[in-house]
Amino acid sequence: MPFSLTFLGGAGNVTGSSTLLTVSDKLLLVDCGLFQERELRDRNFQPFFVPPAQLDAILLTHAHLDHCGLLPKLVKDGFQGPVFATQATTEIARLVLLDSAKLQEEDIAFKKKRHAREGRKSPHPYEPLYTIQEAEEACTRFRPISYLKEFLPLPQTAATFFEGGHILGSSMIRVLAHNADFQRTLLFSGDVGRWNRPLLNDPSLFSFADYLQCESTYGNREHESDETVDDELARLIHETRAAGGHIVIPSFAVERTQELLYRISALVRDKKIPVMPVYLDSPMAIAVTEIFRKHPELLDEATRRRLSNGDDPCRFPGLRPTPTADESKKINETKESAIIIAGSGMCTGGRIKHHLRHNLPRPESLILFVGFQARGTLGRILVDGAREVRIFGETVPVRARIRRLHGLSAHADRRELLCWLSALQQPPRTLFLVHGEPDSTQDFAQYLRQHLGWTIRVPTYGETIPLN
Repeated sequence: MPFSLTFLGGAGNVTGSSTLLTVSDKLLLVDCGLFQERELRDRNFQPFFVPPAQLDAILLTHAHLDHCGLLPKLVKDGFQGPVFATQATTEIARLVLLDSAKLQEEDIAFKKKRHAREGRKSPHPYEPLYTIQEAEEACTRFRPISYLKEFLPLPQTAATFFEGGHILGSSMIRVLAHNADFQRTLLFSGDVGRWNRPLLNDPSLFSFADYLQCESTYGNREHESDETVDDELARLIHETRAAGGHIVIPSFAVERTQELLYRISALVRDKKIPVMPVYLDSPMAIAVTEIFRKHPELLDEATRRRLSNGDDPCRFPGLRPTPTADESKKINETKESAIIIAGSGMCTGGRIKHHLRHNLPRPESLILFVGFQARGTLGRILVDGAREVRIFGETVPVRARIRRLHGLSAHADRRELLCWLSALQQPPRTLFLVHGEPDSTQDFAQYLRQHLGWTIRVPTYGETIPLN
């Protein structure tokens, strides 16, 4: 078995993405994401599938926590090799990992204090998965690589990053692995972006792959059109403003927030919504927005043209970044109706939990979800219709309106994924579907078998599959 793939995350779920490629006696890890679903979080603390010291290199498709968030623990547990990614991915991943470590340290401190007050003891040690210092150490392993530049992560393996169109710096990775007997081309989709979207370039297309790993987050649905999304966003803002409530938007700090700012800016410019306070209450999102400005070469032509004319789509009247904790706390004192954008996008931590605690009991407020909500997360619990939730150890009633805008997703839908796969000029030996909840992945597998007739496998967690 000279080549094999082992699926260590993103198999049967949408977080913890991680795939181990074995080439002879060398080990190459593609992504090392954090499990964010409540019922799967214990996997983050378990020993890795192989001792991290045995890993030769890691490739990152992009900087979302569910694709890079386990890296500091791997370094902490012995990984000493290089971590290859695009320049923008390394810059954003550093912010994401440091923020993750900070939140973990704060959550542990808060939990320890609350348990002491309640006279309880935790069955687990009061330790974060990793600390800020350990996250800093992990970032020293980064080795930036440009798009389209072939490099050798292993002696018998060449890799190339291609535009993924998902978030700034995101990649699809082509790997050419060979030994004395044969060569195989593998393609890892990462998270497939969308075509004709604001800010970013379109995803890359490919004509050939022996083996293909593809995400399936929205493999069983199609998104609304851009026009529908903008009209619905404007309508919800008007309704909530008329009721005197806040529009609270849990948003991923990378790409989703920047696209939201782009769309709100256009609505204000076109007088489809009034100028009103828009609080960008996420230090990480503020920092990521600056990275967007630092890398205009990665933005699409329309955005570059706007920037060259002095029109920054992420700046507009009413926008109020709130980087400090004191500024964040004052938001909930305001009586004026406002838009509040804060992380995390699945409500698993961060400042959004404070805004939810203040606004969920208010019937006049709106909680607007604009991204995927994994099973077991607070965001998913709210979307599924919970009447009350636990936040910071308190029971909070849900009286606010809960709505979703699917069209803002940065993931390709079923139709777009089919278009991306159909660019291949011949079927791959096997298509592996990952990064999707079971119903979505199985539905998409059946859909593709009917439309393409390919050999498709839906791997399970921990499964190793030889590549012939």
